[in-house]
Amino acid sequence: MKRFLRDNGLSLFFFALFALALIGQSVAGYLRTLEDLAQHGRPAESYLSFVFSSDFVVDVAENWQSEFLQFLLFIAATVWFVQRGSPESKKPGDEGIDSDETQKVGAHAPADAPLWARVAGWRRTVYENSLVLVMGSIFLMSWLMQSLSGVVVMNEENAEHGAAPLSWGQYVLSPEFWDRTLQNWQSEFLAVGTMVAFSVFLRQRGSSESKPVGLPHAVSAQESD
Repeated sequence: MKRFLRDNGLSLFFFALFALALIGQSVAGYLRTLEDLAQHGRPAESYLSFVFSSDFVVDVAENWQSEFLQFLLFIAATVWFVQRGSPESKKPGDEGIDSDETQKVGAHAPADAPLWARVAGWRRTVYENSLVLVMGSIFLMSWLMQSLSGVVVMNEENAEHGAAPLSWGQYVLSPEFWDRTLQNWQSEFLAVGTMVAFSVFLRQRGSSESKPVGLPHAVSAQESD
């Protein structure tokens, strides 16, 4: 168990933070909902009812889809674009999908390589793009969950004001949907861009996301190997 915790400490740390933050969000959102219901003279709802409500789901889903879109685009973009001096980038001149020898696939795969990296055909194609495929699938599912929950929430608000309900297609094309969506996207893109740029000139000793402290600004971590 001790070795498992050590070998998986980074993922376990962030999954624990995720669980705590999600629980905290649900509790804070539930208390806010109770206050709103009390102000309007309506009966309180249970905590579980709130957690499974469209109001809570849409808030969670719109953050999930923006996060997975961020990583999806970053993973794909780093295949073809570089940033000189950033540890988040390949060195200039290495753009592209690399050779089989560099990627250690097919005839160049070591004996302990994953099975689908050693075979040819569609299985290797799927495996060598599996990270983008999974991230993209989670993004699309989160986006769909956000849109389906969002149209329920908006139609509930429309009913309170005597407005006509919207179809899912109308909601997806509405300013309300894209306002909620783009305010998350722009912050994610800014965060990734600043991380890439700042890591050229700034350091964090001991972090795998930083170059060695004494490495020149214009040199990437890969070029120093």
